[in-house]
Amino acid sequence: MNKLPTDNNYSEPLLFKSAEVETKFSTPQAETKSSSSSEKSKRQDAGYTIIESLVAMIVVSVLMIAIAPVMAFSVATRVQARRTELAAMAGRAYIDGLRAGSIKFNDPNNKGFPAKSADLAKQQAPTSKDNLYCVDMDGKGCEISSTKDFYVQGAWLNKDNITSGDPTSKGYQLLVRVYRADSFAPGVKLKNPSDTPTKQSIVGSGLGDKTMPVVEMVAEIPALGDTPDKLEAYKSLCIRLQGDSTKCKY
Repeated sequence: MNKLPTDNNYSEPLLFKSAEVETKFSTPQAETKSSSSSEKSKRQDAGYTIIESLVAMIVVSVLMIAIAPVMAFSVATRVQARRTELAAMAGRAYIDGLRAGSIKFNDPNNKGFPAKSADLAKQQAPTSKDNLYCVDMDGKGCEISSTKDFYVQGAWLNKDNITSGDPTSKGYQLLVRVYRADSFAPGVKLKNPSDTPTKQSIVGSGLGDKTMPVVEMVAEIPALGDTPDKLEAYKSLCIRLQGDSTKCKY
């Protein structure tokens, strides 16, 4: 009876060698398969699908619709604030012209001298631009189609002066209203500010109300030049400021 060999010196090296050969051929194939599958999955996940793009467009559209009124209101407020600033500059320029005497009383060559008023608080709105003072902001002359030019309405009051007298001899109280040039365009009817409880505001008026003055201000114009009686001019100024002749000491 034959005996099985008990010496395993030659079997173990062969087993390890075969395992190394199998590993050598199997490892590159497995790596190649795994890398190709990962690259394929990456290619499939790259970019956006049509549905994702449509959802993104809808979200952006909703946001734009939500903020569009705020943006429009902001632009309108800035425009009105700038117009109010320019109108205030025009009003101050008009007052400076009266104080310096460059806008003269009954001057046929120079329109814009303020008209006599019985009550400045109830002064009516102008019905025409013909006798108003023009402030040209764009250098093209005052045109009713312009959005930059202004017309200034002036009204004076001094109870010391006679009806036909020159107000510059004693000075006077002055009311100034600055209107947009396009306020006198056809079809625009000006409102009397004294009859309107509210005035224009920068925040709430949007692009502004053509039927109302942009700016309204009051000033004191002192006597000009060498007056016949400087004491009388001083008395008149004191009474206008104090509102009571008994408070004025001469």
